[in-house]
Amino acid sequence: QVQLVESGGGLVQAGGALTLSCVASGSIFRAGVMGWYRQAPGKQRELVARITRGSTTTYADPVKGRFTISRDNAKNTVYLQMNSLKPEDTAVYYCNAEIFTTSAPYAGTYIGGQGTQVTVSS
Repeated sequence: QVQLVESGGGLVQAGGALTLSCVASGSIFRAGVMGWYRQAPGKQRELVARITRGSTTTYADPVKGRFTISRDNAKNTVYLQMNSLKPEDTAVYYCNAEIFTTSAPYAGTYIGGQGTQVTVSS
């Protein structure tokens, strides 16, 4: 069984920074695309950023230039460095990853984490 566990959320003032981490654990052969999504109260979940195994990155327009996604393939971990945070960044941040397990090394399955709260005060 594979699970994703996020950490690093919290309360920060506008203009501050936070770094989120997401570790995939279990019978993992390798992790493919990994990403971060967020969901603010009353809004739909949206993509924040994603990164391929080869470190090609994609960012949502609202976070370009402020957030940086990175990964450590050896640790099956993805990070989200968030700088210059704004109140509108307040949301639950979810990790999502394409996981190839040892029992199915060529059939990836997308798995999501439980989320971590990020609150930015004005």
